[in-house]
Amino acid sequence: MRLTVLNISYPLAQVSACTAGGAEQILATIDEALVRAGHRSLVVAPFGSRCAGLVLPVSVSSHPFNNHAMRRASQQYRESINRVLSRFSVDIVHLHGIDFLDYLPEPGIPVLVTLHLPPSWYPAEAFKLHRPQTYLVCVSESQAQACPPYARITKIIENGVRLDRFHPGYRKGSYALSMGRICPEKGFHLAMEAADAAGVPIFLAGAVFEYVDHLSYFQKFIRPKLDHNHRFLGPVGGDHKRTLLSGAKCLLVPSLAPETSSLVAMEAMACGTPVIAFRSGALCELIEHNRTGFLVETVQEMAEAISASTALDLSLCRRAAGARFSAETMVQQYLSTYQDLVSRGSSGSEEIVLAKLFAD
Repeated sequence: MRLTVLNISYPLAQVSACTAGGAEQILATIDEALVRAGHRSLVVAPFGSRCAGLVLPVSVSSHPFNNHAMRRASQQYRESINRVLSRFSVDIVHLHGIDFLDYLPEPGIPVLVTLHLPPSWYPAEAFKLHRPQTYLVCVSESQAQACPPYARITKIIENGVRLDRFHPGYRKGSYALSMGRICPEKGFHLAMEAADAAGVPIFLAGAVFEYVDHLSYFQKFIRPKLDHNHRFLGPVGGDHKRTLLSGAKCLLVPSLAPETSSLVAMEAMACGTPVIAFRSGALCELIEHNRTGFLVETVQEMAEAISASTALDLSLCRRAAGARFSAETMVQQYLSTYQDLVSRGSSGSEEIVLAKLFAD
């Protein structure tokens, strides 16, 4: 069955394979796979997004990222989605933003919502959906377990990365690496403190979005720690990202939030680089302690793990990534879910479709 799938991003984050946001990277991966498989892929995303399918851009306010800008962006998204659904014959809508309730389409078409963030960050109404044919997907077991008991989680589809784009390098450098959105909950200042304690340089790569608290965090906690050893590289992607990951002594993930997944941890392991992270959320599912990295509790433990990482079998990191973190596996699960939900009419009832999805 050839499908027309409408993916809808978070309104204030551009979509591309190189973006700092995990949700946007997953959307880009799904979009590319849909096109390769011969399906029609439509994407509603902020102006400047780059996708394999047809991007239907929305010019949203970009500065500053405050409540007014978010409300305005949601309104623009609602108008854009209505125009798209009136123009195209869409089989299924796939929502990725934390604010999806603000532009949830009217009933009449199946909607899949991937919850990319910690459940506690969503309003309670996100788990009490009265709209028919609306289905929630989690990206990890720990995320699903953290959802309210009344939430109807249709399926768990773990994230994956394009393993063919990440591979071990010829030699390791002496630096530790951290990478992601530069914001308070990511705790990158703690990674810098751990690198100091371990006596190694650290490279920090990522984007500082135009949120007031993100900008303030960078100025107060990151910039003062930068010197000739500790460098901020800004956003990176493509070959530069792969080179940094494969050359790093280790990847540090000092997140203070219960991560629902970690694409950069998967990419690092695919590059033969061990991952050192605080013991939180899905990071405990992704990292095999003392094998593909270390799960730690404190900055001091992270510093000790940096030194200990040289004793790990780096080839095991790549093998683990190959066995567990394939984007192809993730995409096939989404495609199968799309097909099941679109064919619900011939199945007789929504309950039958849900039963089949849970059985998978």
